Amino acid sequence: MNSHCWDPECEQPPRVQWSRRPTQEELDRLVALEEDQRAAFVAAIGPARAQALPPAPNGSDTTVPVYACVQHAITRDLAALIHQATCAPDPQTLPACTCVPEPGPAPEPLHEEPLPLPDHWT
Repeated sequence: MNSHCWDPECEQPPRVQWSRRPTQEELDRLVALEEDQRAAFVAAIGPARAQALPPAPNGSDTTVPVYACVQHAITRDLAALIHQATCAPDPQTLPACTCVPEPGPAPEPLHEEPLPLPDHWT
């Protein structure tokens, strides 16, 4: 785990973590690393077998971790969502953050159709 809270002036150890989208600079570094790893992989197995590699990461399918100490943490409900790349918690408004996170996944229904109950339950 990261050795420091997201607040550069805080020296407390992190206790919680949430995710945000990468900045363009972070994404560029991640893509460059992925390209280097893919080049080594292709060199090892040959280009014909490397055709099945998944697409490179992009800003909509990649997240980076944000760590916080107890004092600088956002709410648990906010931490369960993915935040924008520009999100930076504001110590004045904690436990809120400075962005509108992506909506969480829609809950899946337990069953497509209601299951029948025993006759003696109705």
